[in-house]
Amino acid sequence: MIIALIVVVVLFFLGVRIVRPTSRGLIERFGKYNRLANPGFHWIIPLIDRLFLVNITEQMADAEPQEIITNDNLNARVDAQVYYKIKDDEISIKASQYNVNNYRWQIVNLARTTLRNIIGTLTLKSANSERGKINNELHNTLKEETQTWGISIVRTELKEIDPPKDVQETMNKVVKAENEKIAAIDYATAKETVADGDKRAAIKKAEGVKQANILTAEGEAEAIRLVNEAAERYFVGNAQVLRKLQALENALKDNSKIIVPTDKGLVNVIGEMAGITPIPMNNH
Repeated sequence: MIIALIVVVVLFFLGVRIVRPTSRGLIERFGKYNRLANPGFHWIIPLIDRLFLVNITEQMADAEPQEIITNDNLNARVDAQVYYKIKDDEISIKASQYNVNNYRWQIVNLARTTLRNIIGTLTLKSANSERGKINNELHNTLKEETQTWGISIVRTELKEIDPPKDVQETMNKVVKAENEKIAAIDYATAKETVADGDKRAAIKKAEGVKQANILTAEGEAEAIRLVNEAAERYFVGNAQVLRKLQALENALKDNSKIIVPTDKGLVNVIGEMAGITPIPMNNH
């Protein structure tokens, strides 16, 4: 009884299987599919049943770098990655194990072949500029080819498309020249903007000077008008006398000795300006 109990206990523990949430299990009995093992505790008959775990999390397969001849006869080094996962339903899990041999290896080779077919129809320049298109074509092809594998192609990523070394150096020179050209255009545009600013400032300054001159001229004209009005009002008939007084005033400014002409009218005017009444003199 004790021996039988020990055998039962040993067989029990030998048949215990635990399936994690990241996996699903396929239980085979005598080499034939028996049932699906979901996450949790399972017991199988030792030596009769076998449990095969299947990872259902997202996985990545590297297509590995390869040399591909582009449409313009250049050797491009191409590398890509494929992200996939096995669907968690029973049919898909069975298909991933029974419909394809080593699905990971198959995905890698299918991706490499598809890349050669796609990039072989493109030039190196277009291949670099149309990475999104290449990714989409690669994804659609892999998705279509793996329909019966129970696999979902999540996404594909084109890691690199590297041209030959000499072509890369030439491309770098072209890019450098283009950047220098853009920098030169930007510098010229900046200088032109500064010149336009200086020009506008000079025009504004000239307009200011012009306006100031106009205002000055208008002021002088207004002053002359007022003087003329005063002269016409207060010196009617005495224009000649006013002219002589102006000449005398200018002479008195710069001369200490003056000669006053014996013009009776002028003397009378000077006397009136000084508040002196001329005294009539007898001619003897």
